[in-house]
This record gives sequence, structure tokens and C-alpha cells, in this order.
Amino acid sequence: MKERLEELKQEALQRVREAEDVKQLQEVRVAYLGKKGPITEVLRGMGKLSAEERPVIGQLANDVRGEIATAIDTKQEQLEKVALEAKLAEESIDVTLPGRPVQQGGPHLLTKLIEEIEDLFIGMGFEIAEGPEVEQDYYNFEALNLPKGHPARDMQDSFYITEDLLMRTHTSPVQARTMKNHEGRGPVKIICPGKVYRRDTDDATHSHQFTQIEGLYVDKNVRMSDLKGVLDTFAKKIFGQNREIRLRPSFFPFTEPSVEMDISCKICLGSGCSVCKQTGWIEILGAGMVHPNVLKMAGFDPKVYTGFAFGMGPERIAMLKYGVDDIRHFYTNDNRFLKQFHNA
Repeated sequence: MKERLEELKQEALQRVREAEDVKQLQEVRVAYLGKKGPITEVLRGMGKLSAEERPVIGQLANDVRGEIATAIDTKQEQLEKVALEAKLAEESIDVTLPGRPVQQGGPHLLTKLIEEIEDLFIGMGFEIAEGPEVEQDYYNFEALNLPKGHPARDMQDSFYITEDLLMRTHTSPVQARTMKNHEGRGPVKIICPGKVYRRDTDDATHSHQFTQIEGLYVDKNVRMSDLKGVLDTFAKKIFGQNREIRLRPSFFPFTEPSVEMDISCKICLGSGCSVCKQTGWIEILGAGMVHPNVLKMAGFDPKVYTGFAFGMGPERIAMLKYGVDDIRHFYTNDNRFLKQFHNA
């Protein structure tokens, strides 16, 4: 058996030296070191040997296997190094060639507009507040003077998850939560930007998911004139200094009195055209004085504190400001549309 093992070692080492690539080396490894190889066959015949010869032959077989494996690994390293050097020589890079141009992106139109509005209100002393998009029914409706069964709930067809959990239909719950955290002590002066969800059929002016920015100011002696001043500043900053505003009576369950704000049409400057339907005005947002019931449920004394609230849709504002005719353009990620507003 010693002679046979030595013979197999010399055969294997000779084939390793003659191997020209890694594939041939792997064939040698399988042929001599595999389970069906000749060395394994020799070891299977050890049962015929005496007790004194078995450990000697077993040690010799292990040595032979080790020498062959070492030779294969060493040759493989050499072959891989030669192959890498050849590949590098073949794929040399001309560093003088100009690089490929990389297109630079920019903020999304809605992101830019929301940040612009945030900066405006921060400059007027407001803070940014956030809240969960999966909201409790209590904060989304009941804390805003919309008890169960209230008909105004139908104005906001909702995505319910359970009987008491839903995707928020507006960012007003953030106002309710913030007022509650203040434990009846003012002032509260916040804006609440974020995504909201309603069961709307998507078309040119509606979407089942959109964004809102709502504002709230609660303190002693807050008046309707304060609300008008804030909204007038907002309109002139976003749409231009020559824009006028008007407030029309309206109804919202969480404000009393409630108003809707119009801005003068930028096309006709108030004289009337097809864009403003010959009225000279375009509706932009809803607002009003915080309802006493909402103050009470948040822990504020309505005899001491008053406040105003407003809510706007950045998509609608962007459509009016930049002449976008379909709300779906904001969400389809068409680069041809988005590129138009990189410098807006």
C-alpha cells in the first residue's frame, strides 16, 4: 500500500504541474481527493492489514492527501494571479476620457412648496407639529366636535381599519392632540403638515391620498382679525403682493364662525375670466374661530381662551400657482413634468 500511495502522490503532483487553468485543477482535486478517488479506495483496503500496519498506512495516506491539497491550492493561487494580471492588461482604463454626465435631481414641487409655506409660518411664530397617520376615531372626529352619527362625517368618507382606528382624513387630529398636551394652558401656535386619506375617486382634481397643512392659534384675546391678517400675509407671500383675499361665510363643525377664503384670480386680476368662472375669485382654503366645544374637550376654558384654525391643500395651491391642470401629475413621477419646476 505504501508503494501505491506514493505512486498516486507522484501522479497527482504531475497533473497539478501540468494544469493550465483552474478548471483542470478542480478536476485533479476531484479525481484524487474525492470520495470515489484512488486514495479512498486504498484506505478501504486497510481492513486486511495488521493492527501494527494500520496507523502507519493511515498516517501516510493523510500526508499524501495533505501534500496533494497544498499543491493544488498553491497552483490555483498562481493561476488566478496570472489570470487577473491578464485581465487587467486587457481592460486598461484610459483616464483621459471624459466621464459620463450625471443628471442632478431636485426637490419635488410639492416638497418645495410645503417647505416654503413652513418657512413663512415659522417666521410668524408658528411651530411645526406632527401626529400619526393611523389615527383614533376620537381624535379624528369626536375631539373635533364630530360625535358618532354626526352627518358631517359623511363629508369625509374614510378608510377604517377597525371600528376605532382609521387613516386620518385631515391633519386636524394633530391640533386636538397638541391642545390636549398643553393641559388647558396657552398659547398654542402650530401648523400641521402631513398626508391624509379619503375614499375619493382619483381624477384631475381628487385623490385618495393627498397632503394638508392646517394651522392653529389658541391664546387669550385671539380675534377674527388676527386670522384675516395671517391669511392675507400667506396669500401675498405665496401668490404675489398684488393678490387680494376675501372671506365668505361657511360651515365646519370644528369652527364657529367658519369662513372660506378666496384669492383674486391671477389671470384677470379680479375682472372675471374662464379660470375663475367669471367671478374674479378662486377658493383656496377653509378657516374659522375654534369652536368652544373643541376647546372644552381639549381642556381649555372657552371663556378665557379663543383661537383660530385654518386648513389648506398644497396640491391645490401648487396647481393654482404653477398652472398644473391635473393633480395626478404630482404622483406619477414623470420626469418630463418634474423637470419643469427645478428652478421654480
